[in-house]
Amino acid sequence: MSQAPKLAALAVVIRADHVLLVQRKNEPDAGLWGFPGGHVELGETALAAAARELHEETGVTAHPLRYLKNIDVITTGTDGAVRFHFLLAAVLCDYVVGDPVANDDASAAEWVPVRDILGNQRACSAHVDDVIRAATRC
Repeated sequence: MSQAPKLAALAVVIRADHVLLVQRKNEPDAGLWGFPGGHVELGETALAAAARELHEETGVTAHPLRYLKNIDVITTGTDGAVRFHFLLAAVLCDYVVGDPVANDDASAAEWVPVRDILGNQRACSAHVDDVIRAATRC
């Protein structure tokens, strides 16, 4: 673990009462469903990173519209030491084209009914439901 938190961006794409989610292949949150996303590169905005990571992970193209919220993800080991520390910038994106296919560090990618997520019908990463609520209030 580095001594500084890592900045990552999440692409939040909602279309026809469905949200695009990926099942994570790697820790943290391996096996859980969440938004496509990943690290922000040096000199890249989180808005641009969200669109890039979305395409890399799913093949879907979308235009980033605006920031929804920030999420701190800090996990510790049994010894209390920090294992992961991410600041996630959730970015609302407008769908353009593409059918989701799992690539990169996603083991699955699909359009999931928003009601399933809000009804806890899918094992999701923390705050996925909060971000969806923020996105659907826009």
